[in-house]
Amino acid sequence: MPDDLRLKAAEPEIVTFGCRLNTYESEVMRNHARNAGLDDVVIVNTCAVTSEAERQARQTIRKLRRERPGARIVVTGCAAQIDPQRFAAMPEVDQVIGNQEKLQPESWGLAPAEKVLVNDIMSVKETAGHLIGGFEDRARAFVQVQQGCDHRCTFCIIPYGRGPSRSVPMGGVVEQVQALVKAGYNEVVLSGVDITSYGPDLPGNPSLGQMVRRLLACVPELPRLRLSSLDCIEMDEDLWRLIETEPRLMPHLHLSLQAGDDMILKRMKRRHGRADAVAFCRRVRALRPDVVFGADFIAGFPTETEEMFENTLRLVEECGLTWLHVFPYSPRPGTPAARMPQIDGSVRKERAARLRAVGAEAEARTLASLIGRTASVLVEKDDLGRTEHFAEIRLGAVHPPGSLVRTAITGIVDGKLVGTPL
Repeated sequence: MPDDLRLKAAEPEIVTFGCRLNTYESEVMRNHARNAGLDDVVIVNTCAVTSEAERQARQTIRKLRRERPGARIVVTGCAAQIDPQRFAAMPEVDQVIGNQEKLQPESWGLAPAEKVLVNDIMSVKETAGHLIGGFEDRARAFVQVQQGCDHRCTFCIIPYGRGPSRSVPMGGVVEQVQALVKAGYNEVVLSGVDITSYGPDLPGNPSLGQMVRRLLACVPELPRLRLSSLDCIEMDEDLWRLIETEPRLMPHLHLSLQAGDDMILKRMKRRHGRADAVAFCRRVRALRPDVVFGADFIAGFPTETEEMFENTLRLVEECGLTWLHVFPYSPRPGTPAARMPQIDGSVRKERAARLRAVGAEAEARTLASLIGRTASVLVEKDDLGRTEHFAEIRLGAVHPPGSLVRTAITGIVDGKLVGTPL
């Protein structure tokens, strides 16, 4: 075997499912596994947001064992935290590590003392700032600023995988972003389970907006900052001012909406109503007219009637949403929604398809509106990148990943913008 291939084979392999927070934590684990000298390990970082995500993880684990018969397979993430014994019972799995333990260097010894290393996540009170220097094969960096969730939406199992809400101190966030910018990253995404709940557990009770304002002031050389999923009911005034005045905060906000009908939102135990979502989008657009919104939706939630679902469809237009993440409802055992009257699976899928179709139309309108404009494109790979509005664009020429390229947007081909570098 050539030396370069031997070195590559010695690298820890990580398979990541789910959210941006998992992406971040996979890099933390990669560094811990390297430092522990693990030269033949596969880490599966699972997601528990849907039953399908868990099924895919188990399927992947079986495939990995066939492909890597001698490797040590370690399973972690939210699904492993919530039901560790189910994964430990799989003959393909060598060890199961919990969501707290996976971020601790001492968990990555060569000879595990026990197959299941999972604690009570609800007992965790702190979120450490895990400083990492870069991300494998990614143009942008994700920085964890918050962990866990204190809310109990009736459909969601994630609080039982992530534990209570806890925040990374502002100084640790600033330190990490400074290191990433020094390493050459031009875009940073602040991530967490519920980032708009940032701060109450820290001295002085800083808000998310206060932390972002300090971060941008302390790292003036950071060109682009994005925020992960926001709860429209938890916005603070500092964040509103930044939306209006800070050009380095990208004009792209992703919202955790889930539905557009008040009764369904109440049964979901969401804290906002339909009018709150509409008012939020109008206020943001008044402050930042070029903003583009993304949103998460669940189709076919228990008890949802056709009229209720149509309220969600209309919300896409009323809020001017563009990038939709749509999931057919998936019952999670142990959640209140799983005990509610269920909608037939075929209806859930059909409604999800209709909602995605409305989203595709909204996306097409947004892309068309960008033609003729000039954009700053963050190159992700070869000639493909993202504009400030998170629209995919092809540049017609290869550029270094992570570089920023000023580009004239000239058209649309195969659902993607195309442009000419200036």
